[in-house]
Amino acid sequence: MKIDMHSHLFPAITREEAFALDATQAPWLRIDDASKGMIMRGDQEFRPVTPPLWDADARIADLDRQGVDLQIVCATPVMFGYALDAAKVETWSARMNDLTLEHCNRHPRRLKALAQVPLQDTERACREASRAKACGHVGVQIGNHVGDRDLDDAQLVEFLHHCAVSDIPVLVHPWDMMGGARMKQWMLPWLVSMPAETSLGILSLILSGAFERLPRSLKVCFAHGGGAFAYTLGRVDNAWKHRDIVRKDCPNLPSSYTDRFYVDSAVFDEQALRLLVDVMGSERVMLGSDHPFPLGEQQIGQLVGDTTLLNGVEKRRILGGNAKAFFNLA
Repeated sequence: MKIDMHSHLFPAITREEAFALDATQAPWLRIDDASKGMIMRGDQEFRPVTPPLWDADARIADLDRQGVDLQIVCATPVMFGYALDAAKVETWSARMNDLTLEHCNRHPRRLKALAQVPLQDTERACREASRAKACGHVGVQIGNHVGDRDLDDAQLVEFLHHCAVSDIPVLVHPWDMMGGARMKQWMLPWLVSMPAETSLGILSLILSGAFERLPRSLKVCFAHGGGAFAYTLGRVDNAWKHRDIVRKDCPNLPSSYTDRFYVDSAVFDEQALRLLVDVMGSERVMLGSDHPFPLGEQQIGQLVGDTTLLNGVEKRRILGGNAKAFFNLA
């Protein structure tokens, strides 16, 4: 069974719905014709998109062409709204989560949903995560930070604790990337900052000692192959061994925490995939495509399925077995 656990949607949100949240920052969808649309922020164009992002039937047609049995969908990160009023974003998140379920319920055996939450307010985020689970979501997607607060922030750790004790799997997705004006061309925020943001999220939990405080029942997965984490882990271990400032809050070697989280397979190179599996273990990697965006895997699962660097057991785990267990899929 092929399960793609990292894909995105953007419901057909109207301009009026978005402006009720915020007239300049809240996103909405302009559908231009049957083949294309545009995500808008206020009156500014943000990103061109194609029908599988908002049309469940078009999505299923894509999955059929690519031999994907089941896909887990979640919000496009521009939908998060973490910088806006928390009460309004709680209402917005609930509405977006209901629309996501509507999208998935057109093909309930093929599509499952992850919720979004108002992560800037822990109480509201926990409440919406639990409501969404009760409604049928199989987990929650969060950004890797809220403003200047990384995942080691006490309130974000509290949210992760809630997810752990409530059996709500978590996908952490990079967003609102670092770099600013220095990343102005060539999609550098996606090529440089995204891997750095993801690594920052992982190391925030490791080096702060947050994993020591969180239950081992927490199911948390980092998108995009964990960013630069696998490649730079040797550097991190070396720093921990030789600099007390690195290990002051982290009692164990950083590489010993790879059994506390998962990553997806979206690395686009078979040598990188082999390294990722060597670092994480094949039981900690799940198929993720970033569908239907252009920087995602264009033939979902091809890298895992075609490489000669993985054996059959490793492939079966990554292509579906791990996700089935992680998301408690029947």
